[in-house]
Amino acid sequence: MSQTILITGANRGIGLEFVRQYLGSGARIIACCREPDRADALMALAEAHPSELDLVALDLAKPSQLTGLKAYLGDLKLDLLISNAGVYGPKGVPLSALDGEDFAPVMAVNVLAPLLLVQNLTDNLAKGAKVALLSSKMGSITDNGSGGSYLYRASKSALNAIGRSLSIDLAELGISVALLHPGWVQTDMGGPNALITPQTSVMGMRHLLAQLDLTGSGRFYNYDGTEIPW
Repeated sequence: MSQTILITGANRGIGLEFVRQYLGSGARIIACCREPDRADALMALAEAHPSELDLVALDLAKPSQLTGLKAYLGDLKLDLLISNAGVYGPKGVPLSALDGEDFAPVMAVNVLAPLLLVQNLTDNLAKGAKVALLSSKMGSITDNGSGGSYLYRASKSALNAIGRSLSIDLAELGISVALLHPGWVQTDMGGPNALITPQTSVMGMRHLLAQLDLTGSGRFYNYDGTEIPW
């Protein structure tokens, strides 16, 4: 039986690769991004797969748009929800130059938006569904040996806490949750010197999600399936 999957941040990088690979497996995809009509690669996929790929405009910095997404889905049941959209915020900013006004936009997209996404779509999650929250190893407090990147690190640590709570609260519905580190990936965010391709990253995460169940829910995983300390 084919899966029905919703993916945010589907216009490029890891999100776009999730769309490509899951389409290849025969899944039906609801692909969300801010401006689908300007996402050329995603539009091309939609033209090639008109019955399997739906494009939905969604700006996660505007929580009110989640109401429209909920209305669009109606009673459609999702087997997998992938919260992939995220922002890094200002890069290379030292402690002395931090600007408090940069804090709220990063937290809005990386922390509040995934929480509200799951909250709004809980009724659309099928029994036994899975939720994947794209985190980062930079959110691991144990692994932080280099400092800096205050806003991004804080946002991903907060997302990890949210994912852990969701795994507890959704367990009675049979829904499992995974926090996923995609690796250092060759995307606009990761840069050209990153260690792995989007294809490698997504293949690993797909394999992990295929095996995920309630016994492994609420944990923080690397794309290769190894567990990452909080």
